[in-house]
Amino acid sequence: MARDVDIVLFGASGFVGRLTAAHLAAHAPAGTRIALAGRSRERLAAVARDLGPAAAGWPLVVADASDDGSLRALAESARVVVSTVGPYLRHGLPLVRACARAGTHYADLTGEVLFVRRSIDTVEEEARAGGARIVHSCGFDSVPSDLAVLLAHEWARRRDDDPLVSATLEVLSVRGGFSGGTVDSLRLQLDTARRDRRARALVADPYALSPDRDGEPDLGAQPDTFRPHRREGAGDWVAPFVMASYNTRVVRRSNALLDHAYGPRLRYAEVVAFSGRTAALRASAVTGVLAGLTGLLAVQPLRPLLDRVLPSPGAGPSERTRRTGRFRLRLDARTESGRRATVTVAAQGDPGYAATAVMLGESALALALDGDRLPARAGVLTPATGIGTPLVDRLRRRGFTLDVAD
Repeated sequence: MARDVDIVLFGASGFVGRLTAAHLAAHAPAGTRIALAGRSRERLAAVARDLGPAAAGWPLVVADASDDGSLRALAESARVVVSTVGPYLRHGLPLVRACARAGTHYADLTGEVLFVRRSIDTVEEEARAGGARIVHSCGFDSVPSDLAVLLAHEWARRRDDDPLVSATLEVLSVRGGFSGGTVDSLRLQLDTARRDRRARALVADPYALSPDRDGEPDLGAQPDTFRPHRREGAGDWVAPFVMASYNTRVVRRSNALLDHAYGPRLRYAEVVAFSGRTAALRASAVTGVLAGLTGLLAVQPLRPLLDRVLPSPGAGPSERTRRTGRFRLRLDARTESGRRATVTVAAQGDPGYAATAVMLGESALALALDGDRLPARAGVLTPATGIGTPLVDRLRRRGFTLDVAD
């Protein structure tokens, strides 16, 4: 595509936007054409100044999520548009539509089932026709989950093309700040689901993001984990993972987009794992906090009280918290013949901010620069199906652990 720039970062003056811009300034190859976009030229100029000489020549583009004309111009100017402007259910669809119409690749950080379903229903055909890769969820939602299962599938394929029948992602450790943007997105999705019966049913559907719900294999119920319990045959306990109700839908969409190449009988789940003498107590505590937060956010009169203690949208943790944060996840996968593989995904840096900025920045660079190495498909995609192995390679070069062991 003959465009003015390779990558335009929309929302560059926001908290995650600034971190992503810093990653691009530090790691984009020489000659990569990058622009910063947002509502305020003055704030964009301040971001560019803070980035130093690496961003000295970056164009500044004024655009607003509510202005279709500015979004159209933004999409038509770039090979790849990266958006950190959420909640995406409220702000995201016009930009996605503009990118699909312009044949422009797109990446974001959404973890919102309702938004991605609207994106699929609205732009799938147009994006395919124009060759645009619309790749949602290129941060902690849902790169680690999606790439872990992709790596397990590639491992199984090398062993006599043995299909996967089960895969469970276990959160072993997470340290970092709590995202105000995530809270805002959760609040909006809860409000939408409360008002709309169809939205409630969609959020609860384990195949909410699959391209053809009726075409999914009949695996029976695939319920998410909502209560702490001791795993049968093991000494550890598990609790619900706050992002499982979204990540599991993304992985199932990846499998469906690949014609169920992972395995037509694959059952996928995500949990937080605990071991040791206090495992049951810690699993119960995590479950209680998650249930309490969700319940309180659903009660509108209590929200002003919660807003006093929860982080606000656009805010983020301190530099020290971002630097000392980390995450470590383990995928336990089993094939039809009984083979087992363990995939470890880990990184240093706060998962919702520092590590997410790396994942989003490398997703943008892969879409802009990796060309023929990308999967040969277009439409509304996932990290595994829209970028895949090039993103694995890029993250490994940035210090991420993405390892597979028998």
